[in-house]
Amino acid sequence: MTISDSGRLAGIDYGTVRIGVAVTDFNRTIASPYDNYQRKNTQADGTYFLQLVREEDIVGFVVGLPVHLSGEESQKSQEARQFADWLYRVTSVPVDFFDERFTSVQAESFLIEAGFTRQKRKQRRDKLAAQIMLAAYLENQERPDRRPGPIED
Repeated sequence: MTISDSGRLAGIDYGTVRIGVAVTDFNRTIASPYDNYQRKNTQADGTYFLQLVREEDIVGFVVGLPVHLSGEESQKSQEARQFADWLYRVTSVPVDFFDERFTSVQAESFLIEAGFTRQKRKQRRDKLAAQIMLAAYLENQERPDRRPGPIED
């Protein structure tokens, strides 16, 4: 599952209730928050991601992998991996993983500093976390000496 070197990527902040989505521009110079998708069921979720791929010309997904501070994978990591497998089966779009430690905390801190209410923070947090993770992924792709590479099973 190798992602093409050109084209738009979608960053995924996986959650069992909501999924934060961010997208890049075609040249992969910037990542922008896109959506907080409220999960429904397998069929509706599949339709959503197929539509995302078609409408935004997505050539690859980057799924945030929640790991412990030690670097060890968590139960949520396994759930994110299972989701990524499902996403690939549904869309046939390659998937890569990236360490998402602290992205939700960073997003929450930013939203608090910006003065958003608790309700408005909830509406924005996941897509902002996806954007932070995807921007870090892009930065690592630009610096091969820092690139950790895809996470293997």
